[in-house]
Amino acid sequence: MKIKSVLFGAAFLAVGLTGTAYANCVLHYERIACAGKEAEAFKKCDGKAACDKAVKEAASKEACAAAALKACDNDRLDITKYKKMTADFEGKPLVGGFNAVGKADSSGTNFCAADRPDMNKCQ
Repeated sequence: MKIKSVLFGAAFLAVGLTGTAYANCVLHYERIACAGKEAEAFKKCDGKAACDKAVKEAASKEACAAAALKACDNDRLDITKYKKMTADFEGKPLVGGFNAVGKADSSGTNFCAADRPDMNKCQ
């Protein structure tokens, strides 16, 4: 009986490790600060211009891409000049439609357009 319990537990653990309850979505944030606002702009990444954050709720490529697009939103217009946002789903980069500086690029991995009304508004 004890051996059966151990074997069942090992099998359950093996299945649990291969079939996780959520997909692997990682957002890569990169911020460009308005002049003199670096400390405040980078605060969300522990003082760095770039950082990664996992999004456990994004269980599909589409949900991960939607999270990346939403993360482009900038409500700190006088602090953050621009954000570059890329995403990986299950270890593979997603296409966002923009290049590194926000220009349209059908194979680009950046989700943030440079001409968004909430970007490039530093005083």
